[in-house]
Amino acid sequence: MSLVSKIEWTEATWNPVTGCSKISIGCEHCYAERLAKRLKAMGNPRYKRGFEITVHEDLIDLPLKWNKPKIIFVNSMSDLFHEDIPNDIILRIFNTMLLASKHCFQILTKRSNRLLEISKRLPWSRNIWMGVTVESTEQYYRIEHLKKTEALIKFLSLEPLLGPFPKLNLEGINWVIVGGESGPGARPMKKKWVLDIRDLCLKHNVPFFFKQWGGVNKKKAGRILEGRIWEDMPPLHL
Repeated sequence: MSLVSKIEWTEATWNPVTGCSKISIGCEHCYAERLAKRLKAMGNPRYKRGFEITVHEDLIDLPLKWNKPKIIFVNSMSDLFHEDIPNDIILRIFNTMLLASKHCFQILTKRSNRLLEISKRLPWSRNIWMGVTVESTEQYYRIEHLKKTEALIKFLSLEPLLGPFPKLNLEGINWVIVGGESGPGARPMKKKWVLDIRDLCLKHNVPFFFKQWGGVNKKKAGRILEGRIWEDMPPLHL
């Protein structure tokens, strides 16, 4: 967990579950896997199993103890809808988010099929934002799964953006994040891919957030797109 996050589109992170496994091309250079291995080597007790799925029971109700309203990224070190996370754990995490209504929770998954399967069993509210990660046109199906869920706020994280997104359909989508891959082995992102998505968001009045250009030195590459920083978000309803 972290009360202050370096991720540009959130304020804090909450990891009641850690660990994951690769599922698509966007996972190739997973930052969470690198960090988990480093934390294990440092002796962090929460990562003694490295990047294996681990449920931290003592953290499931943590946001209820945070008094100041926050925007919270859920499971930045895992995927809440991973096949090895029991349904009852997912439901308990959702119940915490429902009770902690002063906060805004952001969830991202690449496992949209499981999200859709159990969506009707989950207690959705406007402070729970549900998103899918889509790296290329091969993962367009995740967007369609997301649209069929009961989530009230739906968003896309097009990061790492690994190609152009022709015929992207933003109907029913409340927010779009775009970012390039960063770190060792980072794959390049073309400016035109970003501008095409930005222009589509502007056309359909969908908030657009440009996270980073990425690359081996993401800090040097920065976040400027067409002379400005783009960090629009949906209303928080807090």
